[in-house]
Parts: sequence; C-alpha cells; structure tokens
Amino acid sequence: MTPEQFTEFRQTRYNGTVVALRKVHSDLMMIRVKPDAPKPPHEPGQYGTLGLGNFEPRMPGCQEETLKDGDEAKIVLRAYSISCPIYSEPGKLIDMFAQDYIEFYIVLVREGTDPAKAPALTPRLFMLKEGDRISIGKKIGGHYTLHGVQPNQNVIFLSTGTGEAPHNFMLWELMRREHKGKMLSACCVRYQKDLGYLQTHHDVEQHNSQYRYLQLTTREAKAGQKVYIQDLITSGELENALGSRLDPENTHVFLCGNPKMIGIPHVDSKTGEKTYPETLGVIQILEERGFKADDAKTKLVGNVHFEKYW
Repeated sequence: MTPEQFTEFRQTRYNGTVVALRKVHSDLMMIRVKPDAPKPPHEPGQYGTLGLGNFEPRMPGCQEETLKDGDEAKIVLRAYSISCPIYSEPGKLIDMFAQDYIEFYIVLVREGTDPAKAPALTPRLFMLKEGDRISIGKKIGGHYTLHGVQPNQNVIFLSTGTGEAPHNFMLWELMRREHKGKMLSACCVRYQKDLGYLQTHHDVEQHNSQYRYLQLTTREAKAGQKVYIQDLITSGELENALGSRLDPENTHVFLCGNPKMIGIPHVDSKTGEKTYPETLGVIQILEERGFKADDAKTKLVGNVHFEKYW
C-alpha cells in the first residue's frame, strides 16, 4: 500500500478518534475513544471492540510479525471491556451519560502464547497518539452486568490486571444508584505500578464508607498484600476487609481476569457432572461455600459472575 492508500484507509474505514491517552507506564495505558456517531447504548460491565489496519506501525521490542500477501489492508479487531474514570474530581462522580468518549484499559502484549503468531493489535495501539484515528465497534455487548444485584446486597469485585476495567464502571453505577450494601474491589497484579486506577480507588474509599479496595501484588511484598485472590478468600482476609461473612444469600461476586484465578468448571453435557480445573480457582472455593456460578448452557443465573478476559 502507498502512503496515499494509508490515508484513504484511515478516512474511509476508521470511525473513531483518540481524544485522550495516558500511559501508566510503557506497557499499560488508559485510552479514550470518541466514536464519530453517538455512543452505542450499553451497560456497565460490557465490552466493545477496537481495531487498526495491519499497515499501522508496531511498538518496537514486541514479537516480530509476518504478514501474508493482502493482510496489510485488513483491520485487526479485539474486544475490550469498557472502563470508567469514576470521578471527575475527588469525591464527585463523573456524569458518564454526558461524556462522548468510551474509556478502555489496555496492557501491551509483547509476546504471543503461540510462537508462530505475534500479538496483532496491542503493539499497534501503543503507538497511537491523541488525535489519531481508530476503528471502534458500532455495537457494545456482553452479559457481564449488574443484573440481579439488589440495593442492600454486598458486591465483591475480584480481578487481575486490566480485568478490573469493567468493575470500575460497575462500581460507578452502584454509587450512582446510591447502593446500600457493602462494596469491595480487590485487584491482583505483579507490581504496584500495574495498578493504573490505584489513586482513584483510594479516593473512592475516602469518600464512601461502604467501599474497600485491596491491592494485591505477587512480586512486591511491601507494595501490598503479597497474596493471590484465592488466598485472600481462604485465609479469611477478604471477609475481614468486607466486615461481613461471605453469605450466598446476600452477596454477589464478580470475577474478571486470569482464567486460573476464575477457575471455570467443565460440566459434562450428558451427566451434568462438574469438574473443576486442577488449579484451585475462585469459583470452586465459593461454590464449596454455597455460592452458585452463572451457567450459560443451562441459563442458570447465580451469584458468582465471570468474564473470560483472555
């Protein structure tokens, strides 16, 4: 493709503009995209798609990519949960209905799990600047929402890394509703620098006595509690922080992030027998305490809800 064709591609096939971009560090960012058309209707917890042409530049230091003939003119698309800044200033909820942008929280994937297939989109997203054009999905979807949560129930958000993005939006919605139950978020990362919304959550704690935020690091004992999400539950620390026991009758738990943390069980289609993953996950821990995870196959809506983040 020629430079002229690149320009035409961006004009005709991109439908959004990067209006803000903040790098938390070299491999983590918040990005706000304004669609050309009005924002699609959506609910907190859902996801949208972002895309860029294969001809766009890639971040140096990432796994090398090999394109086939004709691939250069294709758009690579990926789904990302929608995040939320929560406050416009400390203590003041932002009016998300009045905003014309959609916020995403994205980590740079430098190496693919498949040696033969390099990460396609994030190395390109991390080359963007404010004012650049991008493709954004015309629809927003997903079943990971606050449906079924009652005003006086406790709500717990457990995540790893950028998996806390949808939880930020859900937390904003609960506070907008003046939720009466207790609310707690816990996010597990390698290093404290990977907690891009840390100050925001400290601000929420300061201005909302019903809310607690737990920062968990796996490689920095001093930065937070050096434990995994599963350990937080089995040790009783989560209940201590919440100030209430994990009661299936009045508690909803939301899980987003590393599949090993979530631990989605396999259910035999014929016998209905449930088999949990070898690595102990949160779903098994909670179901052994009387909770029930959502089951899309049987359409069971439980009190443990999860999103497959990757």
